Amino acid sequence: MNYLSEEKRAKLSEVLFYVALTIELGIMLLEKSDIDRTKLSFGSLSFDTCLFYVTFAVSFLAVLIMKHDKKEWMILGAILVFVIICWRITRRNDLLRYTVFLMAAKNIDVKKVMKYIFYVSAAGFCLTVLLACSNVLGDIALPLQDYGRDGEEIRYVFGFGHPNTFYGCVYSLVLLWIWIYGEKSSLKKWMIVFFINICACVLTKSRTAMLISILTFAVGFLAKVIKDFREKKIVYVSTAVVTPFLCVLFSVSAAIFCYMEKYEQSKKLYDVIFWLNYKLTDRISNLYYDSSSHAGYIKTWKLFSDRASDRDFDMGWVKLFYECGIVPGIAIAAIVALLIYICYKKKDIWTLIIILSLSIYTVVEATFVSRYIGRLFILPVVGVYLGEFVRGKGIENNV
Repeated sequence: MNYLSEEKRAKLSEVLFYVALTIELGIMLLEKSDIDRTKLSFGSLSFDTCLFYVTFAVSFLAVLIMKHDKKEWMILGAILVFVIICWRITRRNDLLRYTVFLMAAKNIDVKKVMKYIFYVSAAGFCLTVLLACSNVLGDIALPLQDYGRDGEEIRYVFGFGHPNTFYGCVYSLVLLWIWIYGEKSSLKKWMIVFFINICACVLTKSRTAMLISILTFAVGFLAKVIKDFREKKIVYVSTAVVTPFLCVLFSVSAAIFCYMEKYEQSKKLYDVIFWLNYKLTDRISNLYYDSSSHAGYIKTWKLFSDRASDRDFDMGWVKLFYECGIVPGIAIAAIVALLIYICYKKKDIWTLIIILSLSIYTVVEATFVSRYIGRLFILPVVGVYLGEFVRGKGIENNV
């Protein structure tokens, strides 16, 4: 690449990143809707898989083009070796794709990219809702039925197929709004966004999501109102205790106690597990009883996962360790802790709030533990922050 100036290389890598990001967002929007993509497959490869290969190639080319010093090449090389080993053992390429995408995000204008994700996602989600409301594609609501919560109820989907999928889209837009506009927006605008979020919770009957969103807004209001809130070390330490520590601890416990021998069911611990399982609409017990392979149960976890570990269930952190393996799962938890440290050094309270909210949400929902990079909107921020950390500069500056 000597025939390209450093400025041209930076510009070209940025363009390539946007190409990869746009394709990933497009796949995510298609996947969220009721559009049938099976007819678009190429032989044995699904439509999504083919596009994943394209975005991986584009992201990898962006990484090769951009400038790295020797230290960066060594660290990038070591990381790539690790994820390639994971891929060879598990035969799952998701970690490799995510890693290369993060590397490609190293030098981007993160505020500009986050706004791009926000408006592209918002446009796509609104189109899905419009098509459903026009009776063109998808249902507005699911039929009246019992969802295991003591009575029949109607849950709205607005073309997204499942109420939790619809709320997950609203939730993503709300968190993006908080990250982009939260600090400078008036309390009136905060209340409007909060009202929209609560309406989505009510329409989808997502009670757990409502509690998590209320917590998110409560912390956001504190950051908005208390001027030195971002300066308090206890805020970052408390977040680190909640995630990854307590989130992972709860998830591991759920994977252990999703099955209990009959002689253990007389103990007080069983009453606690039973109560939690009831409140989480059988999410814990389903880890053992929802499949013949008991997918999600702690005994199905492996140091490195395999192709057979491919079962969908709700608990996101459990799914992460089940699908990726214990070693990669620990590595990801360590990255979350590192990001919290970087937020502390930068005094970036808004990214901290997003990490906190997403991590708690992922305890009960697996929306963001997925093949679809476009779902995890915070990835560009992660790529930039980890890139700064590797270079050892810029960490103590605000976003």
